[in-house]
Amino acid sequence: MQRYKILWADDEIDYLTPYIKYLETKGYDVTPVPSGADVFDEIEKQDFDIVFLDEMMPGMTGLETLAQLKQVRPNLPAVMITRSEEEHIMEDAIGSKIADYLIKPINPSQILMSVKKILDNKRLVSEKTNLGYQQDFRNISMQYQDRLSHEEWADIYKKLIFWELELDKSQDKSMEEVFGMQKSEANSNFTKFIQEEYEGWMSDPDVDRPVMSHHLLKKKVLPLLKDNSPLYFVLIDNLRYDQWKVMQEIVNDYFRTIEEDSYYSILPTATSYARNAIFSGMNPADMAKYHADIWVDDEGENEDALNKHEEEFLSRFLKKNRKNTKFSYHKILNSHHGKNLVDNFSNLQKNDLNAVVFNFVDMLSHARTDMQMIKELAPDESAYRSLTKSWLQHSSLLEFLKKIADVKGRVVITTDHGMIRVKNAKRIIGDRNVNTNLRFKQGKNLNLDDKKGGVIEVRRPENYGLPKPNISTSYFFTTDDFFFAYPNNYNYYVSHYKDTFQHGGVSLEEMIIPFVYLEAR
Repeated sequence: MQRYKILWADDEIDYLTPYIKYLETKGYDVTPVPSGADVFDEIEKQDFDIVFLDEMMPGMTGLETLAQLKQVRPNLPAVMITRSEEEHIMEDAIGSKIADYLIKPINPSQILMSVKKILDNKRLVSEKTNLGYQQDFRNISMQYQDRLSHEEWADIYKKLIFWELELDKSQDKSMEEVFGMQKSEANSNFTKFIQEEYEGWMSDPDVDRPVMSHHLLKKKVLPLLKDNSPLYFVLIDNLRYDQWKVMQEIVNDYFRTIEEDSYYSILPTATSYARNAIFSGMNPADMAKYHADIWVDDEGENEDALNKHEEEFLSRFLKKNRKNTKFSYHKILNSHHGKNLVDNFSNLQKNDLNAVVFNFVDMLSHARTDMQMIKELAPDESAYRSLTKSWLQHSSLLEFLKKIADVKGRVVITTDHGMIRVKNAKRIIGDRNVNTNLRFKQGKNLNLDDKKGGVIEVRRPENYGLPKPNISTSYFFTTDDFFFAYPNNYNYYVSHYKDTFQHGGVSLEEMIIPFVYLEAR
């Protein structure tokens, strides 16, 4: 085990001999000095892991020593020890980024606990985290043997996210491979569940089914509308549940969580279907039937052309379900749009409902696919979460949320679908009008070179609530971590898109997504 080095400054250092001997028996090397000035002489000679500072020293006080120490060794943790319980001293120490604060009289156990908390915290947490996951690993795996409900699958996914985030913080990465295998096993079993249940969810009104994209507004949002209290409905495109959990750490500074839940995205888990289903309150087949004037069929179209009528879908939905709802709709595609939204915030307070779509996360995922720099910045899920959190900290979305918090407002944060990192390619054959999405294909005469797993074929789209523009139209959805590639330029396709984040198919990450209702603190 590593032997840590402690520097201890106290003008009565001779009285601390018993403490020093106690720490040395516990595996720590202690260098005592009698003044603050001596601290700087010692740190020039050798490196230390932690510094103890007595507050009441002649010459440089503990606080003065701390202030200067932070300038020359900003990352060296310091513990203040004082007889005074005066609040201003404590506040000054905390403001100077003290690692711990101890009030005399102290005992050896207090000193040891402070050292362990600061120096051994990460190791101890890592050991505890790995042990906790190992204990839960079997419990999660055993659940797959039962016939699970959609609520139980959502609970399993949230538990996996909990452990993924905990293991991500751990210094010991020995469980990462085990976790990756368990997550893959979960997705394989989830695919079987969707194959068995999804058709019933879309065609049988009496079956037990989750809240899905086309239910979201009616079941989860309309009940929140109140007179004289605007509701802000913020949809962040392409947001996974794990990304929301790291964003939540920032949002919690301004809002308290009233409800944190999940719902299921429809298939395809793609913007053109799932988001239109949210704003219309209909599945895609009904949109094509009842809103033929604004529904754009996906075949042969690129995704950017398919979400131009969200505001009109929302308007028609509100007129059908609730009279006289004054609403606004905004789509934020870049920082300029975001700035305009924030600058004109006061006008939104006059509405009952303000729907705002932030497309940045979706743009980020596409940029990651096409730009080498973004690929390097986000090579895996952990880095992608970090990039998402960094974006929020510097985004117009956070400025917008602060504006809502300032007026003690209410906000829903959700998404239309998630995404998954793809690793394995499936060859598919289709004509030139087949859509470009890598996780699902819609078109005529679709066929696979290899039909051994990784794909759900839907030859009767109407059973999945999907439109059928041609008699031979079918839908193919990739599962697990597969993506579609054409035989032409196959090797280029595979190397270019492997390890990118994609959406449109069947996975826990794409289908089980966050719905959060917040009120300002």
